[in-house]
Amino acid sequence: MYRQVLRQFGFKPKKSLGQHFLVDESVLERILSAAELGPGDIVVEVGPGLGILTEGLAKQHAKVIAVELDSKLVALLKKRLAAFPNVKIVHADILKVTPQQLLQNNLSASELVRGYKVIANLPYYITSPVLHHFLKGELRPVAMVVMVQKEVGEAIAATPGEMSLLSVKMQFYSKPAIVCNVAAESFYPPPKVESVILRLDVYPQPPIDVSDVGGFFDIVMHGFSSPRKQLHNSLAHSLGMTPGKVASLLTQAGIDAKRRAETLSLEEWNKLWRTFASCHPERSEGSRASSVADLPQSDIRNE
Repeated sequence: MYRQVLRQFGFKPKKSLGQHFLVDESVLERILSAAELGPGDIVVEVGPGLGILTEGLAKQHAKVIAVELDSKLVALLKKRLAAFPNVKIVHADILKVTPQQLLQNNLSASELVRGYKVIANLPYYITSPVLHHFLKGELRPVAMVVMVQKEVGEAIAATPGEMSLLSVKMQFYSKPAIVCNVAAESFYPPPKVESVILRLDVYPQPPIDVSDVGGFFDIVMHGFSSPRKQLHNSLAHSLGMTPGKVASLLTQAGIDAKRRAETLSLEEWNKLWRTFASCHPERSEGSRASSVADLPQSDIRNE
């Protein structure tokens, strides 16, 4: 199907935009199954590409808001999907429009209160910014089903022992699960890496009670500043404190000072933040300008 669409519209994928179109219909079915859509469900699709997944979503009678940056693809999509009144093609950079603005501009008042899901075959170089864009917003989705680079998906779904700043951030807002692996040959053109379908069930409220999200992630950022070091050394170096003082605070939090940041669970990070905040309240406020409430852009590329 995709070759026919490309020939019909004379379109060539743009490497500069990380365009790798999903063309394996069995993988499309796995995405649709993982999305668990019902008639009338609201879906934001990021990067619809040739519209093959968009068409599958539309045929499940979901209301689809498909956001595409490439103007040529927007024209292609409007022609291809003209027969589906439940699909709205939006020409925009998803990172420059808030989820709230996007939904308010394209939904009725009654639809706005129903919740929505995000479905996306994301360009790998903007995976982290897009996930963060939706999870930090005032109007968060109830779930996200996204195609991501395998290494990134595994990092997001990691358990204590293999945690990272990215996994702590994602698991603060959602429960991630890898649905399946996806071979490079499932795309046109094929990327140089393997992928996974990742489902994120978004929490109405974080699973840990954090009154100061910025302060909490500030401590997490300091903890991961030198991830190969033991935690007391990493925190001491980053915070400008003595290793002894940090070790004492870690003991108060019930955490072995010789552990590494990757081994801590969300609940242990919460205990650590509460201990540091109670002893050094300025720490929970001082670094807010560079708070890790903002995720770093992934440095993993598919090219």
